[in-house]
Amino acid sequence: MNKFFIHILLLVTMAITAGCSNFLDRESQSILPEEDIYADEKLILAVLANFYGRMDWGQQLGDPGSFGLLDEAAYSSGGPNNMQNYGDDLWRVYDYPLIRNINEFIKGINGSTLSEEVKSRYIAEARFIRAWVYFTMVKGLGGVPLVGDDIFDYAPGMDPAAIQIARSTEQASYEYIIDECTAVAAILSADKNTNAARANKWVALALKARAALYAASIAKYNVNTPDVQTSGGEVGIPSSEAAGFYETAYQAALEIVNTSPYALHNVNPDKGKNFYEAVSSKASGEVIWARDYIYPGQTHGFTNNVIASSVRGDIDANIVTPILNLVEDFEYIDNRNGALKLRDASGEYLYYDNPSDVFAGKDPRLYGTVIYSGADFGGTTITYQAGIRYMEGGQWRDRTGVPGAVEAPYGVVTGQDGPTTSNDQYVNKTGFNIRKFVEENRDASTRGRGSDMWFVRFRYAEFLMIAAEAALELNKTQVEIAGYVNEIRERAGIQPLTQVTLQDIIRERRVEFAFENHRYWDVKRWRIAHTLWSGQESPTATHYVLFPYKIYAPGTANHNKWVFEKRKASHTMYPRYFRYQNYYNFVDQGWIDRNPKLVRNPYQ
Repeated sequence: MNKFFIHILLLVTMAITAGCSNFLDRESQSILPEEDIYADEKLILAVLANFYGRMDWGQQLGDPGSFGLLDEAAYSSGGPNNMQNYGDDLWRVYDYPLIRNINEFIKGINGSTLSEEVKSRYIAEARFIRAWVYFTMVKGLGGVPLVGDDIFDYAPGMDPAAIQIARSTEQASYEYIIDECTAVAAILSADKNTNAARANKWVALALKARAALYAASIAKYNVNTPDVQTSGGEVGIPSSEAAGFYETAYQAALEIVNTSPYALHNVNPDKGKNFYEAVSSKASGEVIWARDYIYPGQTHGFTNNVIASSVRGDIDANIVTPILNLVEDFEYIDNRNGALKLRDASGEYLYYDNPSDVFAGKDPRLYGTVIYSGADFGGTTITYQAGIRYMEGGQWRDRTGVPGAVEAPYGVVTGQDGPTTSNDQYVNKTGFNIRKFVEENRDASTRGRGSDMWFVRFRYAEFLMIAAEAALELNKTQVEIAGYVNEIRERAGIQPLTQVTLQDIIRERRVEFAFENHRYWDVKRWRIAHTLWSGQESPTATHYVLFPYKIYAPGTANHNKWVFEKRKASHTMYPRYFRYQNYYNFVDQGWIDRNPKLVRNPYQ
């Protein structure tokens, strides 16, 4: 028996899971011969559960810091963040051990005594998982070696060149993923499963649509980064292939939109809470595939790490917090300019009666994504207060303190939830907290318990957006394109569009899918990352925060009112800087040493 399957049987007793259905509650009391594994469906499910549990890559709930790298949130706890450039290996995946394990699984199932129908089903699920692994590798590295179902073994004395596989082109790599998804979608069940934890027909089609969209975008927009390619096509896809990939994405997305059992979650008349539930409730009918967790045994520390101070259950909080850049990209219900109204035409501050008034009329999805001042969380109103602003000698002055500071005659000087510019740990520095994927149960924010909130990988709204984007690129009618986008905007509760451009799609995806591991990959495939995150002070590369101040001016009309100050984030020291070389990860030298056929990526 190979080490992998010994490992699997040991892990089964530790309840390694990818979801919380009974499918994941499998136990084994002993180490069995490999052939026995494939005769027992309980053990087969345990192996699949292991595969599902090994795919936490990129932004994910087990790594809260991953959400502070882009333009959605900033590092908020402790001292300054000195990040200047993106790493050449950021979110790089090259998991051929997992590919090998999957191929061993397929071989084992094929040789088992199971019925042909059962074999086909399990193999299809394994092939989907393998396609997902390849997709994750390709979107970071470009073309990778494709090994099919082969399992390579090295024996002393053999020529290693026989098992050194060259990288396929980026185009061929995407085509392989798409073909695999097409094949397994015809085999997998069309039924939903518990907490969307396992692949079904719709999950396979979802990956097909997303992969095709990525390939199409690279084919079309790499003209903006002409040096980001290799002569052998390991990086870069010919522009002539764009239309074909867009058509594949379009058809796959429409199959999900028109025939799947999923739909936009739209059951709560409170649009903000409805959006939170659409993504962060396991009762949502919108989620197609998720990385699920279950307490006890399978939890993570996301809620513990990002929760607001006043509602935390432990010492931890505010590791990463949203920035104003994201908040202002949410439109108003009837105004597409989402910039907060902080000053009048003459430059004087606007005075608000309540902390939440400055957010009145914003896209309700803001509430479902971000906690802002005056909003509630789990029944508690969160009020951010940086300080007191008072008049002295005819000039406004600020008074600040530690979080929760109270001082006569002002009362609260700085709110328990900050924000501040101190280097203190667990103290808010931006004036917002993340709501999406944060559990309202206070126990979930403790180190001892953790949260079993799921992390969404595919949901129905994405396929409306893929249909819209592909339709736009294929020159379909604006009535059709706007129709897809407006389903999402109507659910959100904001005005519909009559004309849709690529910029509209970029913005819609930014707010709809914030904190869902889309942003980084989207701006890469559109080849706009280097313009957004230029390394220079700019509205998109610089992090901005919002500091609310309460007015202390007894006897005046503005006493006890609120003003809001937009400022550069004190703890993001440098503008985000995405270089051309960041469009693809560097190929690790150790991989090249073992396989000289691997071609290096551009700028490497």
